[in-house]
Amino acid sequence: MAPSVVSAKKQTKVKVAPTKFVIDYSGPANDKIFDAAAYEKFLVDHIKVEGKTGQLGDDVKLQREGSGKLSVTSTVPFSKRYLKYLTKKFLKKNQMREWLRVVSTDKSTYTLRFYNLSFDQEAEAQD
Repeated sequence: MAPSVVSAKKQTKVKVAPTKFVIDYSGPANDKIFDAAAYEKFLVDHIKVEGKTGQLGDDVKLQREGSGKLSVTSTVPFSKRYLKYLTKKFLKKNQMREWLRVVSTDKSTYTLRFYNLSFDQEAEAQD
């Protein structure tokens, strides 16, 4: 008879150097279009950590930096692209997707900007 081998799964948390991402929503917030508190609550409710939503714990921290900026600091593997996905989802949910877009301005920064409508108006005027 062959001996039975039971392998116990070791759950090891991979600790990564803290990564910090910044989302700058100062433009729409100054125009009173963007609700920062609702956006922060949306991120807290929807960010997945270890496959579970709403349980950020000490691994992911959200905090406001000055006026119109939100920083997301993570000690677990976290993607900047995931923040863009959630931001676009929030804009769609609040029907702001037609006026705002998410633009990467830096290696660790996203900015919410208005679509440039002047080119569209010039094209319509020429037709």
